[in-house]
Amino acid sequence: MNLEMVMQELEALGKERTKKKYLSNGAHEPLFGVATGHMKPLFRKIKRNQALAEELYATGNYDAMYFAGVIADPKAMSEADFERWIDQAYFYMLSDYVVAVTLAETDIAQEVADKWIASDVELKMSAGWSCYCWLLGNRPDSEFSEEKIANMLELVKNTIHDAPERAKHAMNNFIYTVAVSYSPLHDLAVKIAKEVGPVEVNRDKKSKFLNASDNIQKAVDKGQLGFKRKYVRC
Repeated sequence: MNLEMVMQELEALGKERTKKKYLSNGAHEPLFGVATGHMKPLFRKIKRNQALAEELYATGNYDAMYFAGVIADPKAMSEADFERWIDQAYFYMLSDYVVAVTLAETDIAQEVADKWIASDVELKMSAGWSCYCWLLGNRPDSEFSEEKIANMLELVKNTIHDAPERAKHAMNNFIYTVAVSYSPLHDLAVKIAKEVGPVEVNRDKKSKFLNASDNIQKAVDKGQLGFKRKYVRC
């Protein structure tokens, strides 16, 4: 299938209700409003296709950009490719659920994510922290430096309340993910979550509070400690 055929298929899958939901979350035109689950049959027809993924991502159409992440071949992407993708990711559903997810399937994931976390650019920071969440929730604990993850928890504790809004979400999720999916530092993550306390985030001039501590306790109650996903991308 070529770009035009895929765009036609995506347009046919679009629903006005889904489109409104995406728009309310930060997406903007052009987009069709395709539920992510409805992309699976199309993925089964195309499989991995990096050249087509690049064409789709370059359209600026939200649904096409999301589907680009579904069919991308992460191993065929360089650091420069990921920099280009993150620069074009204009809201968190792209930065955290397309770019970060795709990056998490590469050997350069930690190296690139570290640079993004240190960048002070909101969506790069968000993608960097999110990438670590995807990594910790999928890969064996032995692939990570315990000292490095501990230092990252300390960084979150010291900076989360003053971080950009979307970075706050990803950093809060990082504490939760370490506690649930990275066994060596469960106790430290629980301690940090309590020290951090509720994190205020603002959206559309409304405040809400994120609380990693409460969510960790819920995961403990459900017996979810040690959880690892079989796949990063569905």
